[in-house]
Amino acid sequence: MRGPVPLAHLLLRQVVKAGDRVVDATCGNGKDTLLLAELVGETGQVWAFDIQSEALERTHQRLDAAGLADRVTLLACGHETLATLVPSLVCAVIFNLGWLPGGDRAIITEPATTLPALEGALQILDEGGLLLITCYPGHAGGDRETETVLTWATALDAQRFHVWRMGQLNVDQSAPFCLLVQKAISRHAA
Repeated sequence: MRGPVPLAHLLLRQVVKAGDRVVDATCGNGKDTLLLAELVGETGQVWAFDIQSEALERTHQRLDAAGLADRVTLLACGHETLATLVPSLVCAVIFNLGWLPGGDRAIITEPATTLPALEGALQILDEGGLLLITCYPGHAGGDRETETVLTWATALDAQRFHVWRMGQLNVDQSAPFCLLVQKAISRHAA
């Protein structure tokens, strides 16, 4: 396993089960969406967001080829709308920030929409659920977004959210890394 995306996938495989509801906040080429569709099974549901029609088409093709398109609702809108468009609590939300691989590198995720999207993700995240964020500080604009996301995550209430930063120590500081935010289970529910 190399890099933060396979690490995020490993964590998703441990948490997401058949029948679950999940969100891919940045569907891109559809690899995260496909994994989520496999994990939720026939009775689960995935909501996948992207602002680029190219990303939605690539994701649809990947899902269609795997016979899993019926498990996914593709939404042609920004991730900042997820809290208003996902009608139920979810057990996991994944963000893969940056740009569409193989797409226009001038179109990137931005703090102005990413922060409201992260707040929205916390609103729809069920207790015990995971929010996974892959950050890419090494590209133009990525450093600013990464700092914004780190500041946001650091300020989360430690009684309500458990936050971890996972990344390789033996690589350049601008290498991508994964943040994991777990919503705490309330004491009265235990």
